[in-house]
Amino acid sequence: MPNTSPAAAVPATPWSPAAGHAEGVSNEEFRAAMSRLASGVVLVTAGEPPLDADDPSAPDGEDVGMTATAFMSVSLDPPLVLVSLREGSRMDDLLDEQPLWAVSVLSESQRHVAGRFAMKGRISDRLLFEDIPYTRGEVTGAPLVGGALATLECRTERRVPAGDHTLVIGRVLSARVPSADGGPLTYFRGRYRQLG
Repeated sequence: MPNTSPAAAVPATPWSPAAGHAEGVSNEEFRAAMSRLASGVVLVTAGEPPLDADDPSAPDGEDVGMTATAFMSVSLDPPLVLVSLREGSRMDDLLDEQPLWAVSVLSESQRHVAGRFAMKGRISDRLLFEDIPYTRGEVTGAPLVGGALATLECRTERRVPAGDHTLVIGRVLSARVPSADGGPLTYFRGRYRQLG
C-alpha cells in the first residue's frame, strides 16, 4: 500500500541561496515572527592579526567586537558553540582569517555594552573598548568583558555559508563563570530586556 501521509506527498527539495523566500513570506513577516523568540545576548570579540607579522615594530591590529543574539551551544563532547555572523561583516571577515575568538555572555546590567557594539555606522572599535573593563583571554588574547555572566574562548572548527549569514562553529578552549550576580540580558521583540 503506498504511503499517502502529508509528509510523503510533498517531495523534499534542497535549499539553495537562489531559492530566496518561500512564496508569501516577506522579510518583514519573517523578522516579526522571529522577534517573538527570546534570545540571550553576547559580545563576540577577536583581535586582528598584526598588520605586518614579519615586522616586530609594526602596529598590532585592533580588537574587534560585535553584539550577537544568534549564539548557541552545539555539543558537549567535544564542547562546541555556534554564532551566526552577517556575511561580509567585519567580524565575518576577521574570523575568516583569525581562528581564535571569545564570547562574553552579557548580564542584564550590560545593555549599554550590547547597544554600543550593535550600532550601525559606528566609530572605531578601539574607541568602543576604551571605557569598558575587560581582561584578555589567556588562550585567545581576545577581550573578555568584566561583569559578564560567563566567558568562553574558542577556536573555529568550521564555517558554514547559510543564506546571507555565515555559521561559525567554534571549539570551546576555556569556559569561566566569573560573575554570579544578576540575570542575563535578553533580546525580545526588537529590544534588550531583563528576565522577571
